[in-house]
Amino acid sequence: MNRRDEDEYREFVRVRLEPLRRTAYLLCRDWHTADDLVSITLGKLYRHWRRVRVAENPDAYVRGVLTNAWLDERRRPWRRERATDELPDQPDAAVPTADLADRAALLGLLHELPPGRRAVIVLRFYCDLSVAETADALGVSPGTVKSQAARGLAALRALAGTPSSRSGKEWT
Repeated sequence: MNRRDEDEYREFVRVRLEPLRRTAYLLCRDWHTADDLVSITLGKLYRHWRRVRVAENPDAYVRGVLTNAWLDERRRPWRRERATDELPDQPDAAVPTADLADRAALLGLLHELPPGRRAVIVLRFYCDLSVAETADALGVSPGTVKSQAARGLAALRALAGTPSSRSGKEWT
């Protein structure tokens, strides 16, 4: 890689590192694994930088690599170490505890979804990708994205105990 390409790659990574980490965390719900996934993704990105930089949508390409890296890791669970003891995080005084509880509950519910369905929910609703962009990132059809998103949202609603359709009344 020449100097100009390397500088361009470094700037791309500098701007997108934190959003990639957050996306990886939403997929795997572990900061250490998220960092590993981002490292794998950035390594692949570096090797194929010339292809990535001329891509129509480099962000979509990178999210697809990240998602595929996570799905690959899920297929090989014996390669991952499991933590046996968890240290509790200290709550941030600036964030109300109700917000933290809601966020923790949502992450817990998200973790209950199967990996493919969780990937669709994260890409569609956290990364705000369209159906077509999500389908491209995951290598599936748009119909699969729609059905998996609908099933994922229904499962999240059922797990949370909220109504899944309006019955003439406003949402409660």
